[in-house]
Amino acid sequence: MKKIIAIIIVVVLVVLAGLKLMQSREKNLAKISDTSLKEVLVTVADVKEQNASFNLEFTGTLNPVKQLDIPAETSGKITSLKFDLGSTFSKGGVIATIDDKIKKLTFETAKLDAEKQKRDYERIKNLYDGGTSSKQELDNALTSYETAKNKADDAEKQLSYTKIATAISGTIVKKNVEEGTYVNAGTVVATIVDITRLKIRVNVSENNVYYLKKGDKVKITTDIYPGAELSGSISFISPAGDEAHNYTVEIEIPNSSKYPLKAGTFVNVAINISSNRNGLFIPREALMGSVKDAKVYVAENGRAKLRKITIGNRSEDYLEVIGGLAKDEKIIISGQVNLTDNKAIKIITNN
Repeated sequence: MKKIIAIIIVVVLVVLAGLKLMQSREKNLAKISDTSLKEVLVTVADVKEQNASFNLEFTGTLNPVKQLDIPAETSGKITSLKFDLGSTFSKGGVIATIDDKIKKLTFETAKLDAEKQKRDYERIKNLYDGGTSSKQELDNALTSYETAKNKADDAEKQLSYTKIATAISGTIVKKNVEEGTYVNAGTVVATIVDITRLKIRVNVSENNVYYLKKGDKVKITTDIYPGAELSGSISFISPAGDEAHNYTVEIEIPNSSKYPLKAGTFVNVAINISSNRNGLFIPREALMGSVKDAKVYVAENGRAKLRKITIGNRSEDYLEVIGGLAKDEKIIISGQVNLTDNKAIKIITNN
């Protein structure tokens, strides 16, 4: 009997413990439910009215405005090499020569023949003027002279090809041959670059490219020279965009003796888009969705109200709002991941 009573007591205790655990669990669930109904912590920023001028900002790489592969224009063995990596040349400078013995002999022979044909033509012309030579003889002499002269000119041109010269001033950055190398016409002997001017190529969206024009000034900075501001200008705006509606824009910058730059260096580009009007602006981090289907959460009476807006100009940090918001309204810039429309909020920072 005592055993039965003991078992009953144990069962009762177990049941009571289970009920207590269930009550505790329900309380915890209620707390969680209550927490889900509590305010979401957010930070906000004011919709600001300010001048509609803004900066377009890009990161790009410096490239030489002029870079040229220097080819051999005739075949033969290189007999003299006058450059090495880092050698500098002015425009027209001879960087190498090709064996010219045969071409020089060909030219001398053609030159002598042209001089002889010229003398023959002048002699026959004098005879013709004196009435002792026919028009046919004069025409034949002139044809022979012109043919010989053309051959001499061509031979002289072929001889000039044995001197490999650069068409631009600059520094040799690639060397492809050595003295004694046999080259064919068209073989690239070296590459030369001129970095007295450099260019930066960036892609600008359709929305912004119409604000730009050739000659616009551009501010350029680089981590190589902290605090230094360099000035460039837009030299080219592509008339055709790519499939993503981006347009290639090229910016030229003179190389500075105070802050010398090398091709390949990363730079930051800032293009100021000036305006005489005011507009409403919000931080970019407030944006929900895409620019074409833009929404933001507006803080109203302790609630987050999801609102559709229309975006105008935009930069890296700010968006111009041309519809859907009013000046000084407070838009939520952090905490949106936990928000739904009409969700209770608590503002912890007011920027």
